[in-house]
Amino acid sequence: MWRTRAAAACVICRSLASSTYGIKRKSPLQNLHLVSRSIHHPYHPSLKFQRRPLRISLQQFSSLNRLPLRKTKLLNVKYGYQSYRNFWLARLASRLLKIRYLILGSAVGGGYTAKKTYDQWKDMMPDLDEYKWIIPDFIWELDEHIDLEKLIKALPDADDLAKLLPDFEKIGESFTSLKGIFSPGYNLVSEVIGASDLLLLLGTPGETAFRATDQGYDGDKQYKKVSDKEKIDQLQEELLRTQLKYQRMLERLEKENKELRKLVLQRDDKGIHQRKLKKSLIDMYSEVLDILSDYDASYNTQDHLPRVVVVGDQSAGKTSVLEMIAQARIFPRGSGEMMTRSPVKVTLSEGPHHVALFKDSSREFDLTKEEDLAALRNEIEIRMRNSVKEGCTVSTETISLSVKGPGLQRMVLVDLPGVISTVTSGMAPDTKETIFSISKAYMQNPNAIILCIQDGSVDAERSIVTDLVSQMDPQGKRTIFVLTKVDLAEKNVASPSRIQQIIEGKLFPMKALGYFAVVTGKGNSSESIESIKEYEEEFFQNSKLLKTCMLKAHQVTTKNLSLAVSDCFWKMVRESVEQQADAFKATRFNLETEWKNNYPRLRELDRNELFEKAKNEILDEVISLTQVTPKHWEEILQKTLWERVSTHVIENIYLPAAQTMNSGTFNTTVDIKLKQWTDKQLPNKAVEVAWETLQEEFSRFMTEQKGKEHDDIFDKLKQAVKEETIKRHKWNERAEDSLRVIQHNALEDRSISDKQQWDAAIHFMEETLQSRLKDTESVIEDMVGPDWRKRWLYWIGRTKEQNIRNETKNELEKLIKCNEEHAAYLANDEVTTVRKNLEARGITVDPCLIKDTWHQIYRRYFLKTALNHCNLCRRGFYYYQRHFVDSELECNDIVLFWRIQRMLAITANTLRQQLTNTEVRRLEKNVKEVLEDFAEDNEKKVKLLTGKRVQLAEDLKKVREIQEKLEAFIEALHQEK
Repeated sequence: MWRTRAAAACVICRSLASSTYGIKRKSPLQNLHLVSRSIHHPYHPSLKFQRRPLRISLQQFSSLNRLPLRKTKLLNVKYGYQSYRNFWLARLASRLLKIRYLILGSAVGGGYTAKKTYDQWKDMMPDLDEYKWIIPDFIWELDEHIDLEKLIKALPDADDLAKLLPDFEKIGESFTSLKGIFSPGYNLVSEVIGASDLLLLLGTPGETAFRATDQGYDGDKQYKKVSDKEKIDQLQEELLRTQLKYQRMLERLEKENKELRKLVLQRDDKGIHQRKLKKSLIDMYSEVLDILSDYDASYNTQDHLPRVVVVGDQSAGKTSVLEMIAQARIFPRGSGEMMTRSPVKVTLSEGPHHVALFKDSSREFDLTKEEDLAALRNEIEIRMRNSVKEGCTVSTETISLSVKGPGLQRMVLVDLPGVISTVTSGMAPDTKETIFSISKAYMQNPNAIILCIQDGSVDAERSIVTDLVSQMDPQGKRTIFVLTKVDLAEKNVASPSRIQQIIEGKLFPMKALGYFAVVTGKGNSSESIESIKEYEEEFFQNSKLLKTCMLKAHQVTTKNLSLAVSDCFWKMVRESVEQQADAFKATRFNLETEWKNNYPRLRELDRNELFEKAKNEILDEVISLTQVTPKHWEEILQKTLWERVSTHVIENIYLPAAQTMNSGTFNTTVDIKLKQWTDKQLPNKAVEVAWETLQEEFSRFMTEQKGKEHDDIFDKLKQAVKEETIKRHKWNERAEDSLRVIQHNALEDRSISDKQQWDAAIHFMEETLQSRLKDTESVIEDMVGPDWRKRWLYWIGRTKEQNIRNETKNELEKLIKCNEEHAAYLANDEVTTVRKNLEARGITVDPCLIKDTWHQIYRRYFLKTALNHCNLCRRGFYYYQRHFVDSELECNDIVLFWRIQRMLAITANTLRQQLTNTEVRRLEKNVKEVLEDFAEDNEKKVKLLTGKRVQLAEDLKKVREIQEKLEAFIEALHQEK
């Protein structure tokens, strides 16, 4: 290829060389053709400045290597000629080749994108196999039983069918000829049909409607003329009949639609679709309102979400209207008395079954059964009575009820107590003001829809609620007026135009979005909803108010009322719910900021979470009781028990027995008194001591601070749990009987096995006697006053009585010194002797004072003597082992104290086993029961867990929950829209 191009270039060069007029010289390189120079002399210096253009031309030339050479035009240049060739075709071809690749790449990419989009759409399409149940099974099996191809072949062709059809052109000509004959009647009928359609759209008979009446014709086709008034009356009657006919057809279709929806919902409940139903919009909205009802009213934000507020005078028919909307007799009824004593929030939603349930209960009331209806009415009445505080007639506490059923309009209604004008006997004095305040609190919500109920059977001038509604909504932008008992009003009212003025909003000084007239029964509480509907339909069908155009068709029946209220409710919800969500968002930000500033290192725990935390701490503290060592239990029990019984042992057992003359009498007296003590008092005292010890240890663990981890917010709760647990806990009754046997056997034993036990008994006796001696000396000092040292050091003097007792004490001490073996009681002559000796010194003393002083003096003398005897008995164990034979030393008192000490040790061990094995577990069980009871009692939790921190955390949790539910509701609302 390159050779061909070179040869062509050389031909051009030779042609240039031969045109030199016979001069033979070497042709310069500049005179050669550019192509030749570029091929043969690519590196010549003269081509440096033209190298880039030549490369371009070479590229263009080489792209046409398969094209034949054409004649080139030679251009006159500085050093010779330059050929110019037109390469537009080559450039076009190169561009077409590039477009080919672009189209190919676009086709591949577009195909991949289309396939990906098709796959996405395919995934988004529902699986229609799940809905095969809608079409009966025999439809799918038709092709198995019927040969459709044979059936198609057996049918005639289209041409054959066309031959059987009539000749429409001839028929048209015949009608054209008859048009002139019937043109007057045809025009009249057209006018009547047009007027009827117009009246049906307007919902009321027109005043200028005409109807052509044809009463028949005779042989000569004569028409009877009718007056205009009769024409209008007949046209109105026919129009009403037509409206009622189509109304019944519409109701029948709605009933069939309701049954079909019920079947579909029942299939969904049984899981035929195998899909989870989402919570309905109205249920989500009702949950938000329930949370708001429990929210702290200090922020006053719960009153800005829409709801339908039903207000009216007492016995105006509020409850009846609400029952007609709910399609069930769910409220308690009374004759002329106040039945609605607290607000009742009713959430209406659609469902497969007609049921009702309370917010705080899982029981469903079947509204199709009379037994469940009676139980529901009774439950509502009980809740109303329980919500009313003592001394009041009505309550502000809201009762939340949810009603579901096929065909119910979705909305939230609040039935308020009826407005009264006079407080009768049996009512609280502030009942009227309370009802007004409750009604205003609900109606002042700018987004609440006011359903104003007015009794049509009473004079309009007696209405109270209309003035109240006009004050709360003067423009009537959110008020719907309902006139009840229209059947009674039509009978009793002399001027029917008065009812028309009410419905048109011209009689009452209030404005409203719409006006409705309804009939809610004949006044019989046993009427069913179906019978009331039939009665209402029959009444308006024959009512003169509707026939005479005083009422419009869309303004009557509770069905139209419920539809209108539902539309207004959802319109208000859509307009205001996002604004309320933003308000709660701002409230949440403010609360979170306040928490961060005041409690930066604490978690945001609300009241329930704090209670759970305190519950865990209390249970841990109860469990820690099981970790107390047995030694600690026994030491505490033994020490506490001896403190309780020591007085009885010393005063009633030891001292009386010590007054005996010999050891036999001493032991006999001790055994008798110990047996009596064990049978009557000792076991009971031991159980009391054990129970008190358990209480003390439990209280110590409950009130012990844990250092930095201690949170004083739980102190009140822990104290209440401790008190309630101690109040409920009772010691096992059988433990006392078993303990009595153990203590009796321990006290019967007199055998001291070794010297160590002997010394321990002596030590125990010395401690006891020294403690008693110290107490006795303290009593004597209080009786006689301070001694001479204290008087000189502290400048304290004696009283007159103390001086008398001091002199009496000195005389009695002289008596003891004279007879060291004196008995424990003074004889009468000895009392007389002491009194006379004191009187001789001018001191008058009462005999009772002498005996009282003697008791303490002798007690001190006896205790000192017993302590000296203990020192002597330290070496008496040897004689004890020989039963004190051939020895004047008798240590029976040491044996007594050893028996007491051993009984205390065995009793402490037995009580410790009962504590660790039984009572601590029972105490733990009681604590859990108390905590469970407190967890269910919200009032108790609010009372025990208080403070700014708790309230702030509680408000923050509520606001977050409300905001989240509102956002979920808004999202679901947008999806439905």
